[in-house]
Amino acid sequence: MIQVLKSIGRSFSSMKWPLTAVVAGSLLASPATAQETIKIGALYPLSGAVAKSGEDTLNAIKLAVEIINGQHPELNIPFAKTTGLPRLKNAKIELITADHQANPEIGAAEAERMISQRKVVALIGTFLSSVASTVSTVAERNEIPFMTGDSEATPLTERGYKWLFRTTPTSRDQARDFFVFLRDLNSKTDQKVKTIAVVHENTLWGQEFGKSMAGHFKDFPEFTLAVNIGYQQGTTDVTSEVQRLISAKPDVVVHASYDAEAILFAKTYKQFNFTPKGVLAIGAAFSSSAFRNALKSDANYFLVREHWALDLADRNPLIGEVGQLYQKRYNKAMDGAPARAFQAMMVLADAINRAGSTKPEAIQKALKETDMAPSSLIMPWEGVKFDAKGQNTKTRGIFVQTINEAPATVWPFDMARTKIVWPKPAQ
Repeated sequence: MIQVLKSIGRSFSSMKWPLTAVVAGSLLASPATAQETIKIGALYPLSGAVAKSGEDTLNAIKLAVEIINGQHPELNIPFAKTTGLPRLKNAKIELITADHQANPEIGAAEAERMISQRKVVALIGTFLSSVASTVSTVAERNEIPFMTGDSEATPLTERGYKWLFRTTPTSRDQARDFFVFLRDLNSKTDQKVKTIAVVHENTLWGQEFGKSMAGHFKDFPEFTLAVNIGYQQGTTDVTSEVQRLISAKPDVVVHASYDAEAILFAKTYKQFNFTPKGVLAIGAAFSSSAFRNALKSDANYFLVREHWALDLADRNPLIGEVGQLYQKRYNKAMDGAPARAFQAMMVLADAINRAGSTKPEAIQKALKETDMAPSSLIMPWEGVKFDAKGQNTKTRGIFVQTINEAPATVWPFDMARTKIVWPKPAQ
């Protein structure tokens, strides 16, 4: 992480990376003129190993901007019934997008370019915590608000930054949810969990999740750490990692993996007939559309600590509205990563609107004063309210399980839409 942070001090003036300006309008809104727009920079991985996740997540942000820019009285989503941002004379948002290629240095260069050349009033991104680390430092130095709804590494909000705001929970908070879930599950089943293996990729996100998981065992003494395995992000062979798991014989495996490695691990588990009671994961990879499309019925019964699920629409109609729009616009089901990016964009737009100004300090002040109710969110949270570190304090997690090739909410048990299948059947 230190090496990554040092890299942002270099000069990026000679580097040239593609920038794309997008005024959303193809589905829901009409294009706005340059004079009417509020420029926001969005940085995501649109090439490389995690490009599909980056594309899906950026698409959700584009959908949010389309809703904000258009006028749709049939929807109950915030900003849908007006055109643009009402307190800024209905100004529309212009989304300036860039591909950071999963590279922290490129992410920092793009952030510098967006601020100095494109005059964005805020930044949003970046899916990868390692890139969020450098981008947030650029934003801090330039005193520009940076919103992240999808970068989870705990240290991001532990550096004393004043211009970083994160709607999604930290790796530490999400790691604790696994222990709470397993304790709750143990109270309801004879197939109890005692030993836990942790498997994580080795970028900032995965490393912090591995540390967070290891740190919680002291608070949950009924569980024992079987093995903690890190692996190279982007690897194409996980045979040695799976063999270590087979030797450790854990009751469950908890993953922090991106789509490509999640698919690879699942296939290798089947190849070696590795059948723990459960395979659980942080993030959407093990329940993403990419995972389900690649594995078909073999995607069944994996459990994911998620942020969002479409089957909760009966509790919150906004979930159904946004899920249907995303399906219509991109011809694929929305999952947790795009959903929380959509929510982050809506929170940022709400703050800019309340600020009634595009001055960074006014937007920062409005973000600090944010206190959004659950009724205005598509997330199953208790609201959005930032602490002094810029971290949303009102998040809440759920667990989904893929059943019949579709994700279903199974925990908290009082919110469950489908009964959990436990232990994981051999396939």
